[in-house]
Amino acid sequence: MRRTLFDADHEAFRESAREFVDRAVRPHYEKFVAQRFIDREVWLEAGRQGLLGLGVPEEYGGSDAGDYRFNAVLGEELAGFSAGVASCLGIHADVVAPYLVDLCTEEQKQRWLPRFCSGELTTGIGMTEPSGGSDLAALRSTAVRDGSDWVLNGSKTFITNGYSADMVVVAARTNPDAKPAKGITLFAVETGMKGFERGRKLDKVGQPESDTAELFFDNVRLPADNVIGEVDRGFVHMMERLPQERLGGAISNLAHAKQILVETIAYAKERKAFGQAIGSFQHNKFVLAELVTKVDVTQAFVDQCTLAHTRGELSAVDAAKAKYWSADVQNEVIDACVQLHGGYGYMTEYRVARAWMDARVTRIWAGSNEIMKELIGRDLGL
Repeated sequence: MRRTLFDADHEAFRESAREFVDRAVRPHYEKFVAQRFIDREVWLEAGRQGLLGLGVPEEYGGSDAGDYRFNAVLGEELAGFSAGVASCLGIHADVVAPYLVDLCTEEQKQRWLPRFCSGELTTGIGMTEPSGGSDLAALRSTAVRDGSDWVLNGSKTFITNGYSADMVVVAARTNPDAKPAKGITLFAVETGMKGFERGRKLDKVGQPESDTAELFFDNVRLPADNVIGEVDRGFVHMMERLPQERLGGAISNLAHAKQILVETIAYAKERKAFGQAIGSFQHNKFVLAELVTKVDVTQAFVDQCTLAHTRGELSAVDAAKAKYWSADVQNEVIDACVQLHGGYGYMTEYRVARAWMDARVTRIWAGSNEIMKELIGRDLGL
């Protein structure tokens, strides 16, 4: 079905984003997989091309697109090539950016955003803790006032860009007497701060090119001007920005699945068994028909969520629907694509096998699918 979400400007930007992937990422992809991180030159080139500051005002070095659909186009092009690359750049440009643009002081914006947009300052966000998972209200990391400074202690895990990020937005409990969902504050923790250490690059099932690490904070002294937003309102700040993170995830999930499906359909037309193309067998034909339909129907909903977010109208519940449903569809589609490839689908030199491994985490991160269903259920008054 023809999509009506984008206009000529978005499609022109798509060509630019695709050219960036083909020139700066694709030729070096196997190197990134082997070393388990993306070279800084990719970030700098993304910065030169204006891809990292789509939501950042021009006075701070951004592109100031003023239209979330440009973010969606970039997410689609990155995810169509690699879920891991989309994850790394998306955390920076689509997840961290709103915290810095919406919550930072003028001094902080001048200090961080120009380098954020150029790729000289790469970022991550530290929410998840070893004992907490999706339960953000149960944070155990603490920050205690010491004069005008704060002293941070605790740890985070599963942090995308955690090994290479120059700055991490970290959530810590600052009021132990407050209710679980209150008394949390956000801090900018920067490379080189005494007591800030990184663990190993975690050995994940998929997305090896995306560096993911544990972070440790041992009496890290943070100046007051490294507080992001209001003290004790960090949980509210996170809840207000999670819908965009979940929508961005949904956009990437679907683009990733769609590209693998396109490649699988081409494979099903070429691959022969019992004297005919495997796609011509009725069962396989029906499977592919079901998958294409499910992707198209899901795309219609995700597009409407994207349009709603562009207008500032996306609800947290609709974002949860988009996140969980797209992750389920993504995993169903790619699993079926593996099956259609037969034994070759289990070989890591085939893109479909890597995509299958890459996709599994989307049902867990950004709030597990079970948490998304809980949010939707609560909205029903249940």
